[in-house]
Amino acid sequence: MSKNNQITEEQLQKLQGFVSTLNQSQVQLGQLEVQKHGLLHQMAEVQKALNEYQVELEDQYGKVSVNIQDGTYTPIVEEDESNKKD
Repeated sequence: MSKNNQITEEQLQKLQGFVSTLNQSQVQLGQLEVQKHGLLHQMAEVQKALNEYQVELEDQYGKVSVNIQDGTYTPIVEEDESNKKD
């Protein structure tokens, strides 16, 4: 192969650097997507557990709003549909 058909060594190194950086970025993005998937799954599990626990609390205390800072609760007053004005 003739030298006329070849880029310079400096140009080749610069080009290889760009490609290498892009490849590393793609690998890192893949790793982040795997982490994201795991965290989304974890959040779904915690949400499910929270919903189940809220049912337990509602069975014991009725429909209440709980202050998660101090544990106090206040009853939730539901409007009677028959008393609403149209």
